[in-house]
Parts: sequence; C-alpha cells; structure tokens
Amino acid sequence: MPRRFKLFILTAAVLGGIPVFPQNQGRPDAVMEYRNGNFDRAIAICKDDIRSNPRNIDAHVVICWSLIRLNRYPEALEYARMGRGISRYDPRIIEILGEINYYEGRNSEALQYFQEYINLAPEGGRIDTVYYFLGEIYIRLGRFRHADIALSTAVHWLPGNAAWWTRLAYARENAGELQDAVNAYERALSLNSQLTDARRGLTRVRQALQR
Repeated sequence: MPRRFKLFILTAAVLGGIPVFPQNQGRPDAVMEYRNGNFDRAIAICKDDIRSNPRNIDAHVVICWSLIRLNRYPEALEYARMGRGISRYDPRIIEILGEINYYEGRNSEALQYFQEYINLAPEGGRIDTVYYFLGEIYIRLGRFRHADIALSTAVHWLPGNAAWWTRLAYARENAGELQDAVNAYERALSLNSQLTDARRGLTRVRQALQR
C-alpha cells in the first residue's frame, strides 16, 4: 500500500474518532474491550500501554472514554490534560474535555471545547454528539433558540435518535415555536412511541395552541 494512502487512512480514523493502535497479534485490545462495555478492562490495558509509551495518544483517548462511561470525571480530566500535552489539536481529546466539563456543570468551558472541536473536525466522528451537548448546555442557560439550532444540527447528523428529537421539541416549545415543537414531538414519537416526555410534551403544546 502506498505511504500516502496509509496516511490518508490514519487521518480519516483520527478525525472519525477511532483510535489507531499498531497491530500486534495476541496483544489485549483496549478499543474492543471499550466497545464491549468492559470499561475497567479497557482502562487497565490503556494504563499498561501508557506506562510502556507515555506519549501513546490513542491509549489516552480510550482511557478517557472508559473513565467517562464510569462517571470518573476527575480521573478522566487528568488523562485528557496529558493527552492535550501530547497532541494539542487532537479533536478526540478536545471533545473529551468538552464532555468532562459538561458533566461537571462547567458550561462555559464545555462550550469552548465543543466549539473548538467543530472548528477542527466539522464532520468528525463525534459531531452529532457535540451538537447535542451544545443544545443541552443552551437549554441549561435558557438560550432556547440557540438550543434549537444546535439540536436541529444534531438530528440532522443522527435523524433516528428519538430522545434528541424530544429535546429539540422542548427547546422549540420554550422558545415559543409551538408548531415546530409539535412537529418535533411527533417525529420523536414516530421513532419511539413509548417516550413519556414526548407524549406529555405533545399534549402540553397542543393544549397551548388551542388557547
């Protein structure tokens, strides 16, 4: 395979959010353990990799993902900061920093990291989730029109997510865009008719429209 093509594959994988580990037969696979939900095992493998090579950026990415899934945000922040020191503009690390700040309620910091991710990787592997988080932050801040824009972009990238359509409807409802809210609640229920929040929201908005 030509070297230029190999570099293209590597770049695509990084921007897509997929860690690229050197192939090594018989070596534990942290990515596989993470994808299988074995987060503690993935963490242990990554720690071994980092001890062997402290500048292994992929190991820093996977350990952060795993720690976030276990709600171990302060520890994840440590590894994310180390990863940032290794690769200042790796979009995966930047998105991770945004998530950690989001979950810990630091809205301003989270917004900065998510905006940086969008600038670096406008079609990155986590772009849908980044716009979802932006929408949730704007809802927290009461900036419902901004939330509408962010969540509309999120469902553009992932149109089958019923929960996100419900949050988009909620943002539109609070922005006073009642008919658009009805449309979004109906879309959510078409994807998952069991969503209680969407059913209640749809009833609430329809009643508001009749007043």
